[in-house]
Amino acid sequence: MQRKALDRALFDALSLVNRKLRSTFDARVRTLGLTLSRARTLFILLLGDGLSQRELADALDVETPTVVRLLDGLEQQGMIERRAEEGDRRTKRLYLTEHGRTMAQEVEEIAGEVRARVLAGFAPGERDQALDLLSRMAGNLNLMEEAQGEEAQGDAAQAEASR
Repeated sequence: MQRKALDRALFDALSLVNRKLRSTFDARVRTLGLTLSRARTLFILLLGDGLSQRELADALDVETPTVVRLLDGLEQQGMIERRAEEGDRRTKRLYLTEHGRTMAQEVEEIAGEVRARVLAGFAPGERDQALDLLSRMAGNLNLMEEAQGEEAQGDAAQAEASR
């Protein structure tokens, strides 16, 4: 296979795996009355109770208004509570309720089952190799994002200077 066709096939396969993984996980967590986004939020809070809304938004890689809507829904479901931070009442810290912790643990079990089924038949060495390749791809994407950010800052500075 030619390099261009191989690269395209690789990206098509990555895209397919991502779509199928998301849809499979989403279908599984819907049985708990959750969406994929709410399940991810619970999972992150299970790992780090007491995050601020901004820290959670960063962990989810979403904007703060998006996380506020997610949290509103989880709060209505009785899964999280927001507490004002001592000394800064504007900052809200997030904590799982007992119900939320139970649901987050169920989400963790579902995630483990999905991972086990997706990785079935792969030897540890193959998993290590896949992780290495995907980590390097993520690193390249991070470098691209940084370069785009620097380019945008340079363009803004140039525009300001020409005024």
